[in-house]
Amino acid sequence: MFGIGHKAQSQFPSHQPPYTAEYKQRILEEADAAAATRGALGALLRREGLYFSLLTTWRRERSSGIREALTARRRGPKSKHNPFEEEVQQLRRQVGQLTEKLRKAEIIIDVQKKIAALLGNPIPDTDPDEKS
Repeated sequence: MFGIGHKAQSQFPSHQPPYTAEYKQRILEEADAAAATRGALGALLRREGLYFSLLTTWRRERSSGIREALTARRRGPKSKHNPFEEEVQQLRRQVGQLTEKLRKAEIIIDVQKKIAALLGNPIPDTDPDEKS
C-alpha cells in the first residue's frame, strides 16, 4: 500500500514544531514511566514522531530550568552600577592631587634656582633622567 519513500505524516508541520512546555513535560513524564518497560520508550517516540536526542535535549532543559528556579535571585531591577567606577573615580582624584603637588614642587624648584642665581651660586639645569 505504501511505496518506497513514504513519509509518515505528523500532526505538526515539519517547519515549525509547536512544542509547548506542557507538551514537553507530558512527553518527558511518559518517557520516564515508559523507561521501565522494554520497548515502551521506542513506541512512545514512534507514536509522537520524535527522536531520542530531542528527549535528551528536553531533559537537559528541564534540569537547568529546575536549577534556575531554585537559585536565589535578587529582587528588583538589575543594578546599573559598575563595580569599578568607584575605584576609577578615586584614582582620578588621586591623579589630580598628585598633578597639583607636582606643579607646586616645580614652582618651588624654579624659585630656588632664581634665589641661588641671585646669590651667585647657580644651580645647573639638568634633567634628573639624564645620567652622564
